[in-house]
Amino acid sequence: DEELQSILNDLYFDDMIDLLEEMPASFVNKVLAQTPLKERKLINEFLMYPEDSAGSIMTTEYVDLKPEWTVGQALEYIKQIGMTKETVYTCYVKNKYQKLLGFVSLRQLVTEDPKAKIEDIMVDDVISVETLDDQEEVADKFNKYGYLALPVVDQEHRLIGIITVDDIMDVMEEETTEDFHRMAAIEPSKK
Repeated sequence: DEELQSILNDLYFDDMIDLLEEMPASFVNKVLAQTPLKERKLINEFLMYPEDSAGSIMTTEYVDLKPEWTVGQALEYIKQIGMTKETVYTCYVKNKYQKLLGFVSLRQLVTEDPKAKIEDIMVDDVISVETLDDQEEVADKFNKYGYLALPVVDQEHRLIGIITVDDIMDVMEEETTEDFHRMAAIEPSKK
């Protein structure tokens, strides 16, 4: 049990979900029994997203900033929590109601005046996906815009998580293989 917990603690949240999705129910129940209540609720929520949805491949390990913070405060915050996040290259700005307001790149933060406000330097024209969007649509957005990560929002535009380029690459590879098999008549086509 201790070894299992140690292994799961070393995984990023989205990778842990991927692992749990492949395991038998008895294993998942064992993991959930050893997980704190707050994290257990989150795991259950992620396991309920449809298999081919954006929500099923997102992670909650992103950097979120408050619009009223200064660049200096944001950089200090990133130093404190950055090692526990899957990516720090793009930081998402959200209000107290968790609504996605914009984003700021790490490059911009380190080159800005430390006294500048996040709300004044953030990009507010955000490309995002919704939790139930099909993974192929998400892959198309990654191809079109070339981002390293895309924010995932719910129907009320609250930031729920992000999808990183490495996770969407897996989806693109699966889709390409599936298309190739269909063209080669290796598997029956879907109707």
